[in-house]
Amino acid sequence: MTKKKILVIDDEWDIRNMIKSYFESDEYIILDAENCVEALNLISENDIDLIVLDIMMPEIDGISFCQSIREKTNCPIIFLSAKTLEEDIVKALSVGGDDYIVKPFSLRELKARIETHLRREERIKSKKRLLVRSGEVILDMSSKEVLCKGRKILLTKKEYEVIELLILNKGIVFSREKIFEKIWGYDSESDLSAVTEVIKNIRKKLREFDNEHTYIQTIYGLGYKWEVIYER
Repeated sequence: MTKKKILVIDDEWDIRNMIKSYFESDEYIILDAENCVEALNLISENDIDLIVLDIMMPEIDGISFCQSIREKTNCPIIFLSAKTLEEDIVKALSVGGDDYIVKPFSLRELKARIETHLRREERIKSKKRLLVRSGEVILDMSSKEVLCKGRKILLTKKEYEVIELLILNKGIVFSREKIFEKIWGYDSESDLSAVTEVIKNIRKKLREFDNEHTYIQTIYGLGYKWEVIYER
């Protein structure tokens, strides 16, 4: 398993060292910076999974720094601060922070918060990997559904499987024989006409939602391919 990189930004060496010592025994790589300039260099050079950020620091404070890096990274940011007023907490979260822990803090609580945010990020990334978009069509492999212009298309199991095969291989031509082999299998009692019928039904259903794109193109003498659509 790839170790997660956590960046700790705090001008107090004791806090950075305490967090580093506690977490590096687990599955983490801890990078630390005593100021925001040093932190910015580390963010530019590394793929950071999560940032622990102190608010009260010299020169550039944590609030300003959070605002400035939100265009560079979407990773979770957990603020550490001795400030306990509600307005301070609200401000920290409103500028792009994801969580707020008041000093002095428990390392066990910090670890629990970090793990919660990292799990959430993994779920988000996993969900994104399961969604494939082409033009107005979205293939949702987690729910085995296809949407067009935000509306669910009612498909048979074979129609969904054919769309999934073609959209995941955009621009690649599949013969009727190859589609039949992959979707129906050699032992099926159906024949190649089933492929033609399913393609016809898919096209009809897609046209009900979107007449602008062809989506499934016929390459005469060769087979079918999913149209490569470049998003504008």
